[in-house]
Amino acid sequence: MTRLCVFCGSSSGDAPAYTAAARALGTALARRGIGLVYGGASVGLMGAVADAALEAGGDVIGVMPEALAKKELAHAGLTELRIVASMHERKALMAELSDGFIALPGGLGTLEELFEVWTWAQLGYHAKPCALLNVAGFYDPLIAFLDGVVAHRFLKPAHRAMLVVTDDSDDLLDRLATYQPPDVGKWIGPGER
Repeated sequence: MTRLCVFCGSSSGDAPAYTAAARALGTALARRGIGLVYGGASVGLMGAVADAALEAGGDVIGVMPEALAKKELAHAGLTELRIVASMHERKALMAELSDGFIALPGGLGTLEELFEVWTWAQLGYHAKPCALLNVAGFYDPLIAFLDGVVAHRFLKPAHRAMLVVTDDSDDLLDRLATYQPPDVGKWIGPGER
């Protein structure tokens, strides 16, 4: 893996564990020689993961739409900051530059970005791993919901298993390095589980 994309909040959230996990992930990426691709902000968990990667000697590429560059306080110290015209271009470029995707805690944007790349993987548009770093149980309700989606037969167990989930940065990176996508069709037929 050359680069991993991290989706996360431009806020820090309500627990110091979120910032600590973002910093630990940024450091772990740099120590393994894996570049970071992220949304380009200098604030919140975005700033924490980027700062930690940079402090550990890593390469960090930020991708930010022009309209958000001032609102999200674009990070001025990155290896590279790419300004694009739209959110669609941002997500497409982040996906193109990355060999896999990790979601730290975050809000609507984080969830939307993760679900889009996971859907692309489910449909076979790419074979890159998607993961949740489940810091302090932040994603427990989402994980339970996804298991319910499987139980109601809107998602195959193999596609649910595509989403790597752990609460440890090093374990996460080890699992992403050995990830193999499932070889199953997307649609669930009558009587199929």
